[in-house]
Amino acid sequence: MLVLLEGLVMSFWLLLICVVGIANDPVDMVVFYEQDVKDRVVALGLTTKEKIKKTTLATSIALFILVLLVVPWFVYGVNHVTGTMEAIKQMIEIYLIMGLFDRVFIDWYWVGHTKAWIIPGTEDLRPYIPAKALAGKWLGTIVGFPMLACIIGWIVHMIH
Repeated sequence: MLVLLEGLVMSFWLLLICVVGIANDPVDMVVFYEQDVKDRVVALGLTTKEKIKKTTLATSIALFILVLLVVPWFVYGVNHVTGTMEAIKQMIEIYLIMGLFDRVFIDWYWVGHTKAWIIPGTEDLRPYIPAKALAGKWLGTIVGFPMLACIIGWIVHMIH
């Protein structure tokens, strides 16, 4: 039950990053869009390449903390797991809850079926998450997150 709650906390954190990011204008989170959209918003004068780079750094740090530090802290610090396999299992479960929330709620529903993420002048580039990018995101969720959990579990095991 605690792992489910932790997965929901991680999902909320991810949602918060997005909500804060697009609060003023979805252009502020253009870092999450495909390159053709980024190029278009720069060409339209809605942002600059430099601002995109700064935003990419800030969101990368927020996501890095979320994925690489908070999840292991939940498992090892909050749940007090000592066994490597149990730690890996719990991290996978938390990552998958967060990943499924991201794929279904954020990508499919919020980005794909609402107007919140529409940037005027880029409507012809929709869907903002094309099939190839979506497949890569699902692969990252289903394969990448479990691999990450195994790597973190192995590193912690080697340290202890």
